[in-house]
Parts: sequence; structure tokens; C-alpha cells
Amino acid sequence: MISLSIKWPLATMLFLLSSLLILLTVSTRSWCQSSDTMSPKASNGTPFPWEKMRLPEHIIPVHYDLLIHANLTTLTFEGTTEIEITASQPTSTIILHSHRLQISKATLKKRGRERLSAEPLTVLEYPAHEQIALLAPEPLVVGLPYVIVIDYAGHLSEHLQGFYKSTYRTKEGEVRVLASTHFEPTAARMAFPCFDEPAFKANFSVKIRREPRHLAISNMPLVKSVTVAEGLLEDHFAVTVKMSTYLVAFIISDFKSISKMTKSGVKVSIYAVADKIHQADYALDTAVTLLEFYEDYFRIPYPLPKQDLAAIPDFESGAMENWGLTTYRESILLFDAEKSSASDKLGITMTVSHELAHQWFGNLVTMEWWNDLWLNEGFAKFMEFVSVSVTHPELKVEDYFLGKCFDVMELDALNSSHPVSTAVENPAQIREMFDEVSYKKGACILNMLRDYLSAEAFKSGIVRYLQKYSYKNTRNEDLWNSMASICPTDDSQSMEGFCSRDPHSSSASHWRQEGLDVKTMMNTWTLQKGFPLITVTVRGRNVHVRQDSERNTWVVPLVTPACAMKLFFQTLALTVEVFRLNLCIPRSRLTRHHLPKRGNDLIHESVVSFRSISRVYWLISKHKAAGDSTGDVCDFPQAFLIRLLSDLIDNQTWTDEGSVSQRMLRSQLLLLACVRKYQPCVQRAEAYFREWKDADGNLSLPSDVTLAVFAVGVQDPEGWDFLYRKYQSSLSTSEKNKIEFALGISQDKDKLQWLLEKSFKGDVIKIQEFPHILGAIGRNPVGYPLAWQFLRENWDKLIQKFELGSSSLTYMVIGTTSQFSTRARLEEVKEFFSSLKEKGSQLRCVQQTIETIGENIRWMDKNFEKIRVWLQSEKLELL
Repeated sequence: MISLSIKWPLATMLFLLSSLLILLTVSTRSWCQSSDTMSPKASNGTPFPWEKMRLPEHIIPVHYDLLIHANLTTLTFEGTTEIEITASQPTSTIILHSHRLQISKATLKKRGRERLSAEPLTVLEYPAHEQIALLAPEPLVVGLPYVIVIDYAGHLSEHLQGFYKSTYRTKEGEVRVLASTHFEPTAARMAFPCFDEPAFKANFSVKIRREPRHLAISNMPLVKSVTVAEGLLEDHFAVTVKMSTYLVAFIISDFKSISKMTKSGVKVSIYAVADKIHQADYALDTAVTLLEFYEDYFRIPYPLPKQDLAAIPDFESGAMENWGLTTYRESILLFDAEKSSASDKLGITMTVSHELAHQWFGNLVTMEWWNDLWLNEGFAKFMEFVSVSVTHPELKVEDYFLGKCFDVMELDALNSSHPVSTAVENPAQIREMFDEVSYKKGACILNMLRDYLSAEAFKSGIVRYLQKYSYKNTRNEDLWNSMASICPTDDSQSMEGFCSRDPHSSSASHWRQEGLDVKTMMNTWTLQKGFPLITVTVRGRNVHVRQDSERNTWVVPLVTPACAMKLFFQTLALTVEVFRLNLCIPRSRLTRHHLPKRGNDLIHESVVSFRSISRVYWLISKHKAAGDSTGDVCDFPQAFLIRLLSDLIDNQTWTDEGSVSQRMLRSQLLLLACVRKYQPCVQRAEAYFREWKDADGNLSLPSDVTLAVFAVGVQDPEGWDFLYRKYQSSLSTSEKNKIEFALGISQDKDKLQWLLEKSFKGDVIKIQEFPHILGAIGRNPVGYPLAWQFLRENWDKLIQKFELGSSSLTYMVIGTTSQFSTRARLEEVKEFFSSLKEKGSQLRCVQQTIETIGENIRWMDKNFEKIRVWLQSEKLELL
């Protein structure tokens, strides 16, 4: 911009103005030409009448009648979709979504003078935006109900999205086929033409045609089955409540089920393949207990008559909250009493809790657009801990919550992170929102708010939110407006932003923030990325609080529970006099505390980059072993850890005894010790593996030590081959997961390469497992070059199987590259991803991994030589 306050010579001004005029003329011409050339074209070459990614808002769906007929032999399906719509303004164009569907016919029905007329509609397709346009012969009348009828056909997807094929093998070896759905976030359009955005809520009537040997289930209970032809039945399901398209679900299979009723009369059922239905008891009991808890906690009855939980043999994500028909990976729902571990039980409990919480947060009340996905996922993640701590106290889930916050802090400390609420538009950007920031950071800031407002005030706020917006869509501010003010309790008084039971507190003037409310505070945590570095120091009777930030400041709530004081600060630094504070918190606890904020700040270096290396030296020197050898500096950290933990490792029993946390600790300690070749552990595991192998895998190993046993057994070529054979025949998903992990930590490069290629085919090892196998090999010191090479050579195939922006693709990118620490590798990564252009160069995970490698290089430059020299000078003997 040219500042008008500058005094320019006249000639210079004339020259600049004339240049600006030329520039504007050229720019205008270029813009006009660009606009002409960029006008969207339908697949038949004619102009497409809508150019935006988002649908127009003047056509409103009211009700869908869906008829689906899938052929599980030809792997195709046919359908008819009837959508009742109204128009809020005259228009002859109806824009909606359709993706990979072949539309054969479209008509428009309207009622006039007691008769129903049908007019043909012209259909235009615009695959780039996954949209179709239906062109009516005359404009629709505002407020008049119309019905659009679309006949179409499609292929069952091979890629675990939309309406897709799944298979399983019976214990007799027979391969059977089923069809299932997964629509979130933008794949309902792959099963039926629809207004596939969350704000376009409607009611759905679903009809499924099937063979008598199969059964069909959907969101609502079955009303009736009718015979439509020989060997063909049509199931009619009850009309759904008003909901978003991504929550519609239907499954055609030969599953078996078990059921129980809740206290309020809701029928809860688990569906699974016949050979595994005996593993469904734990999930069924858990689901009943949790559904009853949520009805009581939210003070809103579950609005459907049934809740089904289905274990799908092929499933990309962990689970999905389809209303009334939640779907899961088998390993996340089925519990094998003999082979599942303590961590398996914890995972099943937390996931079922998560999906059932969604029946209220996400289904009953839904975010208006995917930028506020955290309103769904952050709340469901948060409610996992709230619900399970009450319903399953023996799991002690409260012990794990803080770890989730630290997990996401490492990601959120990167400059390539994003705010909890982030603008998104296209499907790839939407899929990228399903990350730890939406889930874990969302949960952590909700926990922060609950601690500040009090559990009861927080609960009252979310109940008001759910009651007010039932069957509607919301934004961030709707939640904050439902919450209490910053001083929620009746017996507290707000003193210019300082909440205290003592209205005469001398510190009130230090915390003057008039008008500050929950919305103001929480916007600083949801609308800007990262988080602040907080420093608290005590000087005499004063407590000094400071937040360091390069750009942003946060409204930070501070709580002293012992004396019920609640305060906040928004500025960079504040000082408050210690009046009763010493009675509430010992001075020894008022020490300097650091929290990470951004990728390039001091604390991120401390957390991720071991900035305070002198303290690391000091710690290690206190536990060093005697001897003359310095060992390999690259092996030192893990070897030192084994020596440090050896007493704890030696005291572990090779059993399944103890609490859940004790059992999980045992499993991880023994795995670490065996992988690091700690001989007492290796010898014990070798003995177990020989017994198990000699018994042809029929020996019952303690489930919590099985992973360590397999990790040792797999290092022998015969052991590796035996484990793979057992993988093929096992009916326990928990056991199969342990075998997968063990196969990926082999030190045999040929076997690792074979495993990559075999798992990518998706026959014996299902394609859903490939991201985890690639990630495991990527973390293997022997296998990481193979994983990185495989990712590059198969990128085009990968993005066909796992779509751009998906969490699976993110996991693979980060899992194969984030441990690189040389400039040569960094340039290699940059060069590869920049060459992808629209096939992935713009992905957030690419920016995150490039930034992470840069941080790794910076740490190596700063500290590696110091560590090497120090190790030599100290003559530290490694294991």
C-alpha cells in the first residue's frame, strides 16, 4: 500500500499513478480471462451452474426415502433415492452431491389440484466437486413441497469408504462377503445422491433388498420384511429422527447377535461374525452400562428404541457413531477372555464410551460445519474419561488423561499446527480435521473449563446446550453461550473478573477484566493455535504470573482448589499479593513451571529437543555404570533406560495378575526389555515361545506378556514363519494385532520387505492394517529405509486406497519420516512431496513432518557432539 502521508515529487507521483493504472488494467483483464476459463464444466462439456464447493442453501431436504439393492456376488448395487425438498427462493436448478454413482434417471414430482405430476430433470455431473445439478423445466415455487426421484447404480467400494465390500474367513476356511457403510465425513454421496453437509438434516426411511440368507440392519428397527421376487426380500426400517447424512448406516451380512435391555427399555445388541460372537459379552455389558450413564448425566433420554454395535471385519478407522448403529473394528469391540490383554479391555471400554457419547454430542446436536468438528470429537473424547471413571472405576482412567494432553502438546507446539476451530472446505481438508488437535486438545480445554467452572456448573451448561439445540446444528459460540459466567457458584462473587468467596480480597485490583466471560476466554483456546508458556514465581508475599508469547495471548484460568479461589489473567504478566494463598498451597509447590507453546520457543526445545542438556548429563551421571567402554552413542539412551529400570523389570511376574495399570506397565516393561535384548527377559521369553510353538500355538500364554514373547520369537526365521502361519488361522483380533507388531520388528530386511508387499495386497493381512505395519517398519532401525522407499514408490496407489487427508495417510507419512535427522533426508523428503503437487504436497502432515525433521536436525547439531564427547570422557559402559 502507498501511504498518503508521504510527500512525493509530482513527476514521481504521475509515474506511479500511470503504472498503477496499467497494472490494474492488466490485472482486471487477467482476472476476467481467468474467470472465463475457470468456469466449471460438467462432464459432458456444458457449463455447470454452480462453482462453489459448498452447496447452495436455498434448497432444503426434508425427508429421504432410500431403496438399496446390493448384489454381494457381482459387488454392485442399485438404488432409488426420493428426496422431499422445499425452496426458499425461486430456482430451476437443484445442486446436490453424488460421487462415483451412475445416474440413469431423475424426475421431479409436485402436487397440484389433487394429482401428482412427474417431470423429467436434466442431470449434469461435476466430478471435481462431487456434485450433480438437476435442471427443472421451470422454477420451483417457494414453500411448495417437491420430491426429486433419482435412479442410479454403483459398485461396492474397495476402499473402506461409502458403501463398501468387506470379507471374512470362517474357521473352516470359507471366504464370505458382506456390505457395510462408512459415510463420515463426505462419503454418503457414494451410496446415494444427497445433500451431504451436516447442516442439511432430514428424516430417512430406509429399505434394503437382500437374499434370504442375509440379514440387513440400519439406524432404526426393522418394521417389516416383504417378498418382492423369488429369493429376494425387502426390509423396511422405521423412519429415523432428524439427522445428518453422514450418520446414515446400513449393513447386509450374515452376522449373529446378542442383546440386552437398558433400564429405560432400549434394546442394545452386538453384531459380529458367527465364529466370534462369543467374544461380544464384555462390549454388550459395557454398552448397556454406559448408555444408562449418559441418559442420566445428560438428562435427555436416548431418543431411539435400539442401539446396535457392529464389529466389521474391514474397517479403516477405530469406530463410527452412526445413530443407532455404531460400527467398530473387530479389535475395538470384541474381547477374547483368553487372549485379550488389559490394554485391550481399556481400549474397548473407552471406544464404546466415545461412540455412545456421540449419540448426544454429534448426533443429537451436530456442528454446523466441519471447522467445528471438535464440538463432536473433543466432547466425545472428554466424555470417555468422565463416564468410564464412574462406570468402570477399576480401570482408573483418570490416570491417563494428562498423558493425552501432553501427547497433543507435542503436535500443537509445531508452527504447522492449527487452531481447534479451523476453516476447511474440500473433502481432503475436512478429513485432515480428524486429528489429535480436534480430539485430544478439544478434550483438554474442556477439562480445563470444567475445573474452572466446577463440575456441576459445567454439567449444567452442557445440558442446557443439548436441550436447546436438540436436532439442530451449532457453532462454537452456541456452546459458550450455554455455559455459566466465569463465576458460576451462587456463593461466589465476581470482583472485576476475580472469583473469590472473600469480596474484600486485596488482590482484586490486580485482576481487572470487566466483561470477561466464557466465550472470551475459550475463544483464545479454540481460535488460535498453540498454547502459552506460563511462568509462576513467588517473591515474598507476591505471586508473579507471566505468559510468554510471540504473537498471541491467552485468557488463562488459575485455580486454587483448597480455598476455592478462581482467577484468570489475560495480559502478559500480572502480580497478585499472597493473602490467604499460603493457606491453600504450600510455598514449595509455587515453583517455576513451564508449558510448551510453539515449535520454536524455549519450552518446545526443552520438551522435544532436550534443551537443558546439562541436566540430562547430571541425571545420567548419577546412574551411570562403571567401566571403560563408552559404547555406541546411538544405543545409549535405550540401553541406559534398561539399566535404570532393571530392578523394576526383574520384579515383574510373567502373569496376568494385578490392576489394569500394573498389567499395562508389565506388558510395556517386558516388551522394552526384550526388544533391547536384556538377557534375563530374552531367556524367559524364548522359553515361553518354544513351549507355545511346540504346542502348535494352543498353549495359553499370559496375555500381558504375549507381546514380549512374540517379539523375541520373531527374530528366529522359523519363529517368524510360524507366527505368520498362526496369524492366518487365528480368530482372536487381539492375538493377530500382537503378531502383526512382532512381524514388523524383525531384523531381517527380506522378511520386512515381504511383509510390506503382502500387507499392501490386502488379502491375508487386511488393508486396514497396512498403515500400522508401515509405521512399525518405519520405526524399526533396520526397516525404516524400506518403509520410506515403499511409501514413495506406491504413493499413487496409496492415495487410492487411503484418501488424501485421511488419518491413515497422515499416520503413514509421519511414521516413515518423522525420525529422520539429517539434511540429506530432509531434502529428500522435501523434494518428494513437492513433486506430488495436487496429489499431496499441500497436506498438513507433510508440513508437520518437514518441520519435525528440521527440529531433529537442530537438536543433533546442538547436542550430539556434546553427548559423544561426554560419553567418552565419562567412559560410560553401556549394556
